[in-house]
Amino acid sequence: MRKILSITLLIFSVFSCKKDIDDTPNGGLISQLTPEQQVDLQIKNFIWKGLNSYYLWQADVPNLADTRFAPSLAQTNFSNKEYVDFLRGSQAPDDFFHSLLNKSSKFYKEGYIDRFSFITNDYLALEQSFAGVVYSSGMDFALSRYGSQGGVFGVVRYVLPDTDAAQKGIKRGDVFIQVDGQALTVNNYRQLLFNDKTSMVIDINRIQMVNNQPTIVSENRTVTMEKKSIKENPVHISKVIEKGNHKVGYLMYNSFVADFDLQLNEAFAVFKSEGITDLVLDLRYNGGGRVSSAVYLASMITGLSKENVFARERWNDKLQPAFKDSDITNYFADKIIKEGVSYPINSLSGLSRIYILTTNRTASASELVINGLKPYMSVIQIGGTTTGKNQGSITLYDSPAGYNKKDINPNHKWAMQPLVLKIVNKDGKGDYTNGITPDYIIEEDWANFGELGQETEPFLAKALELITGINVSGKSMPTQPLMPAKPLADSKTYNFGANEMYK
Repeated sequence: MRKILSITLLIFSVFSCKKDIDDTPNGGLISQLTPEQQVDLQIKNFIWKGLNSYYLWQADVPNLADTRFAPSLAQTNFSNKEYVDFLRGSQAPDDFFHSLLNKSSKFYKEGYIDRFSFITNDYLALEQSFAGVVYSSGMDFALSRYGSQGGVFGVVRYVLPDTDAAQKGIKRGDVFIQVDGQALTVNNYRQLLFNDKTSMVIDINRIQMVNNQPTIVSENRTVTMEKKSIKENPVHISKVIEKGNHKVGYLMYNSFVADFDLQLNEAFAVFKSEGITDLVLDLRYNGGGRVSSAVYLASMITGLSKENVFARERWNDKLQPAFKDSDITNYFADKIIKEGVSYPINSLSGLSRIYILTTNRTASASELVINGLKPYMSVIQIGGTTTGKNQGSITLYDSPAGYNKKDINPNHKWAMQPLVLKIVNKDGKGDYTNGITPDYIIEEDWANFGELGQETEPFLAKALELITGINVSGKSMPTQPLMPAKPLADSKTYNFGANEMYK
């Protein structure tokens, strides 16, 4: 916490001079604006100045240049007609924000270098999301296309304990093609699944082999799913598997949420007391989260001292010179600090290798852990190529006190989560914008999904085979999946921070 605070104070000292008395709409050019128009201007002023100060690619966006509004940045206030006219364009705040992002087509055929910066008109919901709170029935699912008429079906990936989905017997591999009596399509799945309704009715199907083809077969029943705010514990499965001369720790970890750092530490306390010889870390559904939690996880795995570098940050050219090396270097840790209390980290010193399970939904802080561990141990990656997000973000609020929540503008709840830093490992390596490629490629197969945490589940079975030399399933994996999992979206897609790495 001290490190984050020191960075905040440092940045505030660098940019505090940019707050100008004319930033408050109290006459002059905007005296004829309605109160609503004045608030719109305040929001866009916050967006432009925040991105001008912090955005990783600020130097590459002409409309964010320090000299964009003559004669200088000091004049970008509400007495500058050119600046006011620029802000008062017809765009809504979110469209204005997106118009200022880096859209160079140098790297991505869809035309964006920045695929991940976002803005919200409700920072309270954003904060809840970062704390692991989701509005859900407890059913985590993926969506995929099927048929030739734009059909969509959902497949349950896992179910959270003590939720409505768990109580009603929903399980991994269940399939639904209807919600509230309507067939899911590419045109309506967002409206049917991602909304504020307190319940939904789904049909239950399973994937079965019919005439040697995987087929969605109805169970002729429906289930009413009640939705509410749920705080998901990302330590989803933690167990020890004894196989031959090996004690294998298996951990399915689904998000880097600081509120559950101690639960993560408790899982490693069990691994340590059991004397595990090998570790399988399942990050296949982990889209990222808090950098500090990634540091803690890496420290639990390695037991390295706090003098060792885990990762280094690179901010934009305006900010980078203002930092001390210690401000932008993430070291391994030997303790977790929560509310002023210190908890020793339970570490597995002595492991020379780790097996990490991934898919294309593995992103951000998950990729940071993979990349950060590589200089120190053998990282054996199994599954699919990861998302490819090697940048981090911070939350910016509309406040004169360094964009934090002190003296926050009471007139609106907009906040930004722009990419502000690139992160590399101890050896300076971190160019994986196309994803990190696995050593052993396995594609998820909805016709052979398996039970998470069970030795015969295909991803875990492959890891156990590499560790022990034993084919635990007793059969060879098919060379091609019968029903390859190619998600169109999933239950986390529209959550804030779904693919985040943030400080």
